[in-house]
Amino acid sequence: MSEKEAESGDVDWSVTTWEGSRREQLRRWAALPLERIVAAVEEMEGVIRFFDTKRKARSSIRK
Repeated sequence: MSEKEAESGDVDWSVTTWEGSRREQLRRWAALPLERIVAAVEEMEGVIRFFDTKRKARSSIRK
């Protein structure tokens, strides 16, 4: 929702359900250019590796 919509009180209630939210996520993802999608996937991979390293470090401390 844009700031203008938020200020005017116009809310698209169809995106306030789990299903509506998921549809909106997919719609926005599909609208991205391929370069942005690839960059986002690479960034998510970096986050996954970071947290995996932290998880492995914590589990080795507990042993």
